[in-house]
Amino acid sequence: MARTRHMHQRMGQRGVTSRLVDLTSHYGMESGDRIVLDRKNVEELLAGLETFRKDLLSIHEKGGLVVIESGETQITVYRTDSFNQKKKATYAKH
Repeated sequence: MARTRHMHQRMGQRGVTSRLVDLTSHYGMESGDRIVLDRKNVEELLAGLETFRKDLLSIHEKGGLVVIESGETQITVYRTDSFNQKKKATYAKH
């Protein structure tokens, strides 16, 4: 989105970066012609981010996941290395 010269001046005066403006625009609550991202909303986003982080770490510990879908239906899920482990076990025996 285009920014006015006034906007750039105020950002510089107030120590607000373009990334902070973009985050506010994306995650803030609309109130008339304003978009507000207050402490309460930020705390909610941070809590969700922590949950998201924990979920990603869980997937990472599993070595990744594969979800098989057909249209709007999820059919099955498995670890990305599940087939490789079986092959590794077979080759290790020989």
